[in-house]
Order: sequence, then structure tokens, then C-alpha cells
Amino acid sequence: MLNIMKERGDVELINYGTIRELKKRYENKEISPVEVTKQMLDRIHQFKDLNAFITINEEQALRQAELSEKKYALGEQIGFLEGIPISYKDNLYTDGLRTTSGSHIDESFVPDVNAGAVEILQSEGAVNLGKTNMHEFAFGITSNNPFYGPAKNPWNPEYTPGGSSGGSGAAVAASLGVASIGTDTGGSIRIPAAACGVVGLKATHDLIASSGVKNISWTLDHVGPLVKNMDDLAVMMEALTGEDYAGFLNEDIRGLRVGVPNNYLNEQMDEETAALYEKSLEQLKSLGAVLVEVDIPFTNDDLGLLTVLAVSEAGYVHDAYIDKPESRFGADVGAVLKSSRDISALQYMQALKRKEEVQEQFEELFTKVDVIVSPVTPTSSQKIEVEEVTIHEQAEDIFSAMIRYPSVFNMTGQPALSIPLGFGANELPVGLHFAAASYCEPILMRAGFAYEQNFLKEFYAKRDQMLAAAPTLS
Repeated sequence: MLNIMKERGDVELINYGTIRELKKRYENKEISPVEVTKQMLDRIHQFKDLNAFITINEEQALRQAELSEKKYALGEQIGFLEGIPISYKDNLYTDGLRTTSGSHIDESFVPDVNAGAVEILQSEGAVNLGKTNMHEFAFGITSNNPFYGPAKNPWNPEYTPGGSSGGSGAAVAASLGVASIGTDTGGSIRIPAAACGVVGLKATHDLIASSGVKNISWTLDHVGPLVKNMDDLAVMMEALTGEDYAGFLNEDIRGLRVGVPNNYLNEQMDEETAALYEKSLEQLKSLGAVLVEVDIPFTNDDLGLLTVLAVSEAGYVHDAYIDKPESRFGADVGAVLKSSRDISALQYMQALKRKEEVQEQFEELFTKVDVIVSPVTPTSSQKIEVEEVTIHEQAEDIFSAMIRYPSVFNMTGQPALSIPLGFGANELPVGLHFAAASYCEPILMRAGFAYEQNFLKEFYAKRDQMLAAAPTLS
């Protein structure tokens, strides 16, 4: 039976297992999609102080769950995610349900189509719990939203859950749904996954349907899942792509060539993160992986060019609103969008050219190693209002610091995975980052699963016990 405990008064704590296990319980009539959906909706309301959602989709979610329940009862053909309650970042279009993109400008926008990923998952029977909170127009990494309030980290609500898919990370960690779909331009799936202690994947650039998304940058944007474990990631990826990923959940990584960066991806991280990272390398080695030192063909100048691409294309996307006095942007996003006017066509083309070169250089590097491993971010999550981070007495704006590692693989378009690494500074989670060559998601599945099964069971147990009763603020 589904394990439901009672703690903190009448709050129901749900241990639903994996998506596969939950579907099996549906099939065995041990519990119903309607029951699980109601429990998830109850938790969303009970933990409203986390501010993980902008719009709760209660009525439609229950209708979808009822339809799934009838399918199970009648033995009809069921979808791959039949009756599984999930959420969507609020910049993915949802037919008939408002899609604000975390902005004042789109606060009343109701699409008449679904985003490509939403359409696929709906057709597979997924239940839409609602739209998650995010950094305005996905242009930031704190999810400190000036219009809908900040999303908060379930481990400590004084801290950010990362961004820009911060509401998705918080929702998955606190069991406000089984999974969530986010977007990633410079780390916006992987940073929240790391900050909230869950799993997040930025797949190869064009592998997952990306239509129907309010873009920052069509060149850099990716759509992808946030989940609690690697098995759920395999299920979500199969639903999204139609490809079988479960067969790659293999603990045997003997002989796997793990690239250990000599530069850039190992620079300027805090002591706690560095210690966890060094430990992870020894752990991978103990599983039979072969550690290979590699030089990373990426510099801070390249990070600046990535910003050129993102800001230029965001300026194009939002051109109609930037100079209108009635347009209300948050201070940080408004300043960035206005700065797009100062970027020349030559600078943009130079950035595109360098992007091609970086991608080629990394593809060559991946002929020598199977994966490259690093932390997701150089430090753990910061308090919500913090705009600057200091590491080894060197101050850096929080945006540049947190995207420094993960954004490399937005520039290359190659797949990158965030899984929990442990507890870093402020006793908050940090993430371990695996990246691979284009369309080599199976290698990431294998590496992530092996690490998870051997070293994360204790972390998962602590996470699910602690966050079952997620903290709230009065």
C-alpha cells in the first residue's frame, strides 16, 4: 500500500516510491489517481509558504485524474504517465491555463495551445497540478520574483531554491507533485536541482520538444525534467522522447572514462563544495571509473559571449515591451533587457561563431572521455535577497557565480545532469554535474544511476523524511 504517515497535525506525508511503483499501485487498485492527486493538491495548499506555484490547476487536475482512474478501472490502454501528478514551469504554454512567465506583462495571458512538452505528457496521461514559480521571464537564478513573491528552498525557506526553475525544484523536493518540467538557458534546471537536492537533466539541445515556450534565447534554451531519482528520470525521458532509457540504469561503470577538469570547471569554489567534489571523484574511482585529467576549452571570455547571445535574443523576444512606459519589468530583468540595445550585430555574430567552435572542441574532448564531472555550482544556495557571493575573499555577482559551471553546456548544447552531491555551506544541498557528448544521454543515465545507487541512498532517505514536513514561514 502507499505509505502515508501523519505528522504536523493533519499534514499527510506521502512516500509514493518511484513513478513505476506508483503506476503499479494504480494497476493493482491499491490507491487511485484521484486520491494521489488530492493529496498532492492538499500539500501544495498546506505548504503554500514555499510559494512554489503561481497558478494551482485544481479543477482540471482532478478531472484529468478522474479520467485516468476510469482507464485503470476499465482496463483501457493507459498512457506512460497515466495518473501521475506533475507540474510545469510557468513559461511553458498550457492550453486554457494562464502562463505568466513570472511576469507582470503576461499575468493575464492564457494560451490556446500547449507547449510541445506539455502536449506530449498530457497525451501520456500526466495530471497537471499547475504552474510553478520562476525568475521573471526565466532571466535569473534566484527565483526572487518581484510580482509573485520569491520561491523558497524547502530545506530552509530563508534561502533561494535556485533558478530560474526554482518553483519546480522546490515542488519536487517537497513532494508537491512527482515531477516538474523546467527550462534551462544557463543552468536553470540544474541549479534548482542542485539547490533543492533533486535530479535535473538538460538534454541535448533539440532532443526534447521546445515549442510553446516563452524564450530567453532560442540558441541556448532547453526544456527538461526535474525528478527525485534516476529511475523517475528514465521514465520522464521515455515519455518525452519515446526512447527507452530504463535499459541504461546500470550500476556497472567499470572502465567509464571520467574527465576531471584541470581548469575552469574546478576553479573558485568554496571549501565545502570542493571537499565534496574531491570525495565524489574517489567514489567514482572506487566503482571502477577511470579518472582522466582534461583541459576545458572554455574561459570567462566565453561566458561573456554566452551572455551576449542570451541578452541579444531576449531583447528581440521582448522588443515590443522594453521601451513602453507602461511595461513593468523587475529591476534586474528590465536592466538586462535594455542593455540588449547596446549589443551590435557584429558582437552577436562573433558569439555565434565562437559557440560553434566551443561545441566542436567539446565534441573532440568527448572522444577522449565519456563524461566530464564537476560541481553544478561553486557554492550552495544563498539567502533570498543576496545579490553577491564571496568565495575565497573574492566577491562576484550571484548570477555570474552560479551559472559559471552549468552554462558551459548551454553553449555547447550537450546534455548535462545534476544529481545530489551532499550538504555544502549553510547545510544546504549542492549538486554533482555530469556532462557528455551530444545525444549521449544514456551515458549520463548510467553514470548518474551508479553514483546514486552506491552513494545517495542515505541522502535520499534524509531528504524525503525531512522535506515530507517542509518548513514554512509564519
